Parts: sequence; C-alpha cells; structure tokens
Amino acid sequence: MKTKVRKIFDTTSHVPSTKVREVTHMLKAIHAQENRKAAQEKADAVIADLHAKRLTRAAELIEESIGETLTYYSFPDSHWRKIRTNNPLERIMKEIRRRTRVVGAFPDGQSCLNLAAARLRHIAAGKWSARKYMSMTPLYQDKHQTHGAVA
Repeated sequence: MKTKVRKIFDTTSHVPSTKVREVTHMLKAIHAQENRKAAQEKADAVIADLHAKRLTRAAELIEESIGETLTYYSFPDSHWRKIRTNNPLERIMKEIRRRTRVVGAFPDGQSCLNLAAARLRHIAAGKWSARKYMSMTPLYQDKHQTHGAVA
C-alpha cells in the first residue's frame, strides 16, 4: 500500500502529459506558502481548480493526502526545507549507484550488498556523519520557554 505522501507525488501520473507541468507548479505553490493555514487554503484552491479542469482523480489524490504532506509546518521554519526534502538520501543512493555501475554484473546478490554496505560504512565513518544536518536548538527552545510565567 502506498503512503499518502507518495500518492501526492503520483498525482502527475493521473494527469494528461500536456498538463503535468502545470499540475507540478500547482503542487510546488502549495508547499511554498508561509504557514500551514495558507498552504491548506492554497491546496483547497488547487483542488477546486483541478475539479474545474476535470482532473478529478488528481484532485482526489491531493485532497486525501495533503494533510500528511503539510506536517512539516508543525516544526520550526528553519527545519522546513530539510524535512520536506530527501536530498541526503538521494545523494547516498546516487553514490551507491555510481559504484555499482562500475562493476557492471555482480556474481551474486551478496557481493552487491557487500559493496553497498562498504560504501555506507565509509560514509558513516567519514565527514558526512560528522556534519550536523539540522540544529535541534529551536525545538528545545520551544519546550523550555515559560511563555510569560514566572520561573
């Protein structure tokens, strides 16, 4: 079963090829809003627009999945970009693909797994593991603020 987040990205598969670019821009506009309320309003407008254009399946997918895709608004805005993208994972997968293409054909699945695991160990031991992807300070500040109460 697909997750709701994945469904929203499959929206373009339910749209004619001539409308894919337009729908993609609509989806990006939803996630480019300042806050969750504005994003939900934009999503509602996009859903209405898709219904008006008779792209009902795409509208239904967005309608049932948009709530989950907007959960990153619950976090501090400094985290939004890093939560809603999976660039680090894509970079790791690209590196593994690059290494496996050099080999070409593996004698068995275990040797391919060994190569991928060796690359992941190298990444974990190297500079990638030492870098901080996100600062958790904004999360802790929200928990420890007294919100006007006398401490």
